Formats: sequence, structure tokens, C-alpha cells
Amino acid sequence: MLDKFDYQILEQLQKDARASHQQLSQHVPLSPSQIGRRIQRMEESGVVRGYRVTLDPELLGLSVQAFVSVILERHGEAAIREFAAAVQAMPEVLEGFGITGDADYLLRVIVPDLPALSRFVMHKLTSLPGVRSVKSSVALAPVKHTASLPLPMPAGKG
Repeated sequence: MLDKFDYQILEQLQKDARASHQQLSQHVPLSPSQIGRRIQRMEESGVVRGYRVTLDPELLGLSVQAFVSVILERHGEAAIREFAAAVQAMPEVLEGFGITGDADYLLRVIVPDLPALSRFVMHKLTSLPGVRSVKSSVALAPVKHTASLPLPMPAGKG
């Protein structure tokens, strides 16, 4: 079970995953060694899954993001497993979710330009076995983008 100090550590790590235990202790009222032990415990329990670098897609020539909804012809276990495996192998797909509503899946895709998006949809997605239809919406301007979770801060003692 996490306490308020764990949540404070997690909040700081979401802001800067490279912060040293000493730097974290400036924001969390614990010693660097206590912080280190808590982080290790949270890593071992799976609360902290890993650490990543955030890249600027525009500076890397990836200027088009799209949200692509996919409807499958069949919904059996084998068809779903096959579709999921294919999507996982596509580097253009940043995120993919099974969803409720009109579509079966929603994918967040990033590519260099609109012709690349067209090729991705026409040659990769629609050619997958079991895909009935694909609709895409191009993202025009980001309103918000974060990977930080809204952490609950438990009341009471630490």
C-alpha cells in the first residue's frame, strides 16, 4: 500500500524521472536513502514500470498524428489476437485501445506526412486480415499532452 510520501515521490518522478534521490529529498521530506528504498520497492511491485525519454516528433520529422478507428469483420478470440499482434508490430502506432461504440479499436498513429498516413492506412491497416473498415481523423493542434497520471494524495499520516 502506498502512503503520502510514495505519492509525493511519484509526483516528482513524473515531473523529472532523472532526478537524483538527493534532488527528490528537496521536495519530499525524507532522506535520500529512504527515497531510494521506496523507489526500489515501487519498481519491484510494478507501480513504477520504467523510465522513458520524451522526444519531439516535429524535430524528428514526424509531423502528422492521427486517430484511426478500426472495425473488424469478426470478433472471435483468434481474430482479436491476430489483429492485436499485427498492431503491436507497427512502429507507427503509438497507442491502441479496444473501445466501445461504433468502432472496435482506436489507434493513435504518427507518421512524417499525409502521404505516409495514406500509405499506412491503405497498405498496412486495411490489408490486415479481418479488418472491415478504417476511419482516420488527423490531429490539427494539441490542446493537452501528458503522460503524468492524476495521482490521489491520501490523507492521514505517512
